[in-house]
Amino acid sequence: MYRFLPLLLILVLTAVLAGLTKVSVWYWIGVAVFGALSLLGLYDLLQTRHSLWRNYPILARIRWIAEEMRPFFRSYIVESDTEGRPFNHEQRSMVYRRAKNVSSVEPFGSQLEIGRPPYEWLSHSIAARHNEDVDPRVMVGANGTAKPYSASVFNISAMSFGSLGAHAIEALNRGAAKGGFYHDTGEGGVSRYHKAGGGDLVWELGSGYFGCRASDGSFDAERFRDVAADDQVKMIEIKLSQGAKPGHGGVLPGTKVTEEIAEARGIPVGQTCFSPPAHTAFSTPVGMMEWVAELREMSGGKPVGMKLCVGNRWEILAICKAILKTGIKPDFIVVDGGEGGTGAAPAEFMDHVGAPLRQGLVLVRNALVGCGLKDEVRIAASGKQISAFNIAASMALGADWVNTARGFMFSLGCIQSLNCHTNTCPTGIATTDKFRQRGLVVPDKAERVANFHRNTVKALMEVVGAAGCSHPNELTPRHIMHRVTEDIAAPGHRAYQLLEPGSLLADPGATHLAREWDLAQADSFEAVR
Repeated sequence: MYRFLPLLLILVLTAVLAGLTKVSVWYWIGVAVFGALSLLGLYDLLQTRHSLWRNYPILARIRWIAEEMRPFFRSYIVESDTEGRPFNHEQRSMVYRRAKNVSSVEPFGSQLEIGRPPYEWLSHSIAARHNEDVDPRVMVGANGTAKPYSASVFNISAMSFGSLGAHAIEALNRGAAKGGFYHDTGEGGVSRYHKAGGGDLVWELGSGYFGCRASDGSFDAERFRDVAADDQVKMIEIKLSQGAKPGHGGVLPGTKVTEEIAEARGIPVGQTCFSPPAHTAFSTPVGMMEWVAELREMSGGKPVGMKLCVGNRWEILAICKAILKTGIKPDFIVVDGGEGGTGAAPAEFMDHVGAPLRQGLVLVRNALVGCGLKDEVRIAASGKQISAFNIAASMALGADWVNTARGFMFSLGCIQSLNCHTNTCPTGIATTDKFRQRGLVVPDKAERVANFHRNTVKALMEVVGAAGCSHPNELTPRHIMHRVTEDIAAPGHRAYQLLEPGSLLADPGATHLAREWDLAQADSFEAVR
């Protein structure tokens, strides 16, 4: 490769000298191109950071270009409709069509490998029915909650302003207002763009207490009262952990703390702030229940719940023991799957920390049912839930409603470019770059958000009707068949070892959670030694 650089330089010099007698525009364009390549080759040859560039000037950059373009070529040319990750082409296309109000039917049969686990299907009924209800709701609020909330069975999961741009947040909220479902703020606080559309909000409180944060990073009760008093805020959600990076804190560099972000989070402009891995407002399961009661009182009686990705199994049972000990019940628990995550996370956390949604949902369902608490404490499921079957299966196995984040990002036009963490999102969704955001027109995208919700819920009610039910809450684990092996399938209650009501209170030793029950204690998240 080296022997070509002197030749290239000689050609450029010769061309320049020869060009003194010529004036062709294309000639000088050619000279400029060759000159630029020569300078680039010299830079590659002399720089010390990249071995390939030093050994193969100019040519080695083809590899860099290929790396940049690889996700696009793979997604649009190489992969089949069902091979893509995190979401395949068939899943993304379904959301796009529903968001655009276009038929989402498919021709010529299923492309899934239905003969291999973990394939699941819904058991339909000979007495199937047509459901007229197109807006099934669930009432959230344990006994004593002064302002219960009627939630849609399908809502926007947590995405913070800052992770998503202003146009995306505003479009999501306007869509939620049009469709009558809620919009989770994410832990970044209630921003002006969350309020812009007038849609219902669930305010998420992470360990950074953004929006109600004291100067030392602790919880500020007075600030909480001010924000929670807003009529647009319908429920409060304590974020214990999230699917993408459970047990991992965060750092927001001061360079990213703009005036708008500082306003939403209640922090100084330009100042780096930290979110610790765990909360400082409580340290025990009992303390957490007492804080739930305080938040409910300070918010004027609005439902207060929590979001978590399941980790140590005994900790979930410890929360249940604390509920039983104090008599204080959270209004809901959102189970976030380890496969969730709209932004970025360390690979080890994203791939190997935290329970996947199905296993987490089943454990929380078993814990509440086994302790006789499920009738008052609602469960929501979050993590790759974008289709009517996803929603139906989760509700059959214990969820009362479902949230999705990436599904609604697709409805905004997300193309899964995997640039969420670089601030270079090409669709203007996961970026604060003003130029990129201009491509996202709020009124148009808000309509698509509402369309996606409406058409997905309509499809859900068709699935529910096929099972012979009139409301998703009538679905039971027996409606879901799970392929255990290629030859064996079992109904949901057997495949997932679901507990009977009160079984952990009556005879915990007879359940498969006996060991975890013995480890759990109401006064500590530590296991009993």
